[in-house]
Amino acid sequence: SPWKPLLLLLSPPAFSTTCARCAKDRRLRQKRAISERQLTRYFVDQRKVRVVGGQGGGGGQSFHSEPRKVFGGPDGGNGGDGGHVILKADQQMKSLSSVFPFYQGFHGERGGSKNCYGANGAHMYVKVPVGTLVKEDGKVVADLTQHGEEYIAAYGGAGGKGNRFFLSNENRAPKLFTPGEPGQERVLQLELKTTAHAGLVGFPNAGKSSLLRAISRAKPAVAAYPFTTLNPHVGIVRYQDYEQVAVADIPGLIRGAHQNRGLGVAFLKHIERCRFLVYVVDLSVPQPWIQLQDLKYELEAYEKGLSQRPCVVIGNKIDLAQSRINLPLLREQVAERVIALSALTGDNLEELLLHLRELYDTHVKTEHSRGLSPVKW
Repeated sequence: SPWKPLLLLLSPPAFSTTCARCAKDRRLRQKRAISERQLTRYFVDQRKVRVVGGQGGGGGQSFHSEPRKVFGGPDGGNGGDGGHVILKADQQMKSLSSVFPFYQGFHGERGGSKNCYGANGAHMYVKVPVGTLVKEDGKVVADLTQHGEEYIAAYGGAGGKGNRFFLSNENRAPKLFTPGEPGQERVLQLELKTTAHAGLVGFPNAGKSSLLRAISRAKPAVAAYPFTTLNPHVGIVRYQDYEQVAVADIPGLIRGAHQNRGLGVAFLKHIERCRFLVYVVDLSVPQPWIQLQDLKYELEAYEKGLSQRPCVVIGNKIDLAQSRINLPLLREQVAERVIALSALTGDNLEELLLHLRELYDTHVKTEHSRGLSPVKW
């Protein structure tokens, strides 16, 4: 047929006519490796949120008309109410990092004819961790301490009235209808009462981030310059009986932190929400016990009694020669228990893990004796 040459040109060949060098590489593409910096997730224990309730639907305006009943009267239905914005405590949430800075409730639908009411707007649920404090203008308005507990952060607006609502003996054909009311608008501050069970407290470059890397799977940035950590990181220490202890890497403090030098007050707030403290001291510096005295002074100046919480002193960088000379001197100057270890080489980490478990068990017993339920991770 005359179409046979054209069909031969359009049909694909039975075999590849290109050489191996020009052929496309048909191997499966490997997934692009994600850098460690992109894998890092910061712990967020305070967030400012603007919430707006859904707007109510407007009322309907219509008049009923059908055969043999032309003047049926008004039949416009009311509009639906706007949806609320509700904060809900969820024990699966451990950080406020997934909370967005703005939430808008769903709007209600407009009223229809035949006295049909508009549908109400769906509620907007925002999941927050258990133990979240909700503040407005510095005042606590809600404390979500139990799983499933809810707090209405912003009410939705009421729906408008249809013209059927304004029917009266004086006005048998009202054309008046009202729009829906706007939703409530508020600006709230969310804060976690508990950042972690244990908080790593120390000056910059003391080795807090390296220690958290060594005892957990957290990946805080580690570098040979101060203030590497600017946001808190939380690592989970897992034990054989499936108990989990949360350890927070608090950014390094400086002298005068209680006077808000640097970002001292923001960092001290993270320490305030820890149940027991782990002081990390660099053993390689001259007179390392002065670091511990300065740290306790900053904590006590910020909040009275904060330095008296259960604690342990970690003498880091024991792998250095100068650290071994300073270790007995530190133990003479310090009344608390001192655990010498090396976060870089992993020496004597077992003693720290066992003592962390002792502090955690003591904390759990204290909470049960007070009739409270300790926060689980």
